Amino acid sequence: MIRIALFLAMLLSLPLFTANYAVASDAVPVNAALKKQLLGAPVYIQIFKQERKLELYAQLDGEFRLIGTYGICDFSGGLGNKRREGDFKSPEGFYNVDIHHLKPDSRFYRAINIGFPNAYDISQGYSGKYLMIHGNCKSIGCYAMTDGYMDEIFTYVQAAFQFGQRNVQISIYPFKMTDANMQSHKNSSYITFWRQLQPGFAYFEKHHQPPNVVVTNGQYEVLQPLSNIPLPSQLAFAPVK
Repeated sequence: MIRIALFLAMLLSLPLFTANYAVASDAVPVNAALKKQLLGAPVYIQIFKQERKLELYAQLDGEFRLIGTYGICDFSGGLGNKRREGDFKSPEGFYNVDIHHLKPDSRFYRAINIGFPNAYDISQGYSGKYLMIHGNCKSIGCYAMTDGYMDEIFTYVQAAFQFGQRNVQISIYPFKMTDANMQSHKNSSYITFWRQLQPGFAYFEKHHQPPNVVVTNGQYEVLQPLSNIPLPSQLAFAPVK
């Protein structure tokens, strides 16, 4: 009964606007009625820096369907991964968050701590803290959204945790990692790192499931499923301080 009451409260608190879906993704978002029904389902987030878009997905019939695409107001430092505290860069890579990463009372409206540094970042000696997806439309090292967009994103993530999802994966890419885009950035100093990220993007495009990522010898590795048995996420994250 408590979960049902919580579900109804979250449903009624959803914003009345519809996110702008144009351009952001080739996926077709679910309709408004189904979107509300998916509140409480497991969710997955993808972020694309160059396109300045955040995509929110929810699980339906064994695959993840697009709930909404939201414009990112601001991020800092351009393309490339964050390496040290004070470099003002926003992270790229594969992150896992749990309910303790939610900050409903953030000074930047609502916030979700990304979980930087993760196992990969720690293996590289990277440093930083308090890297967020948050509202207030201003950022230094975070991904800032409008408060309205943040309301919707936060509500779906919070509901997923309340209904049993233990970890939400957040995949952060410099751009849509198609072969054509990779070719156009082949001379970047970050290209070696980006080649580690591309298999995660390709996995979701093919299977409509978040990639299962581990860190092996200081490198990201996307695990392929054994038969049809899904693998649990094995990407470690640092606790929020």
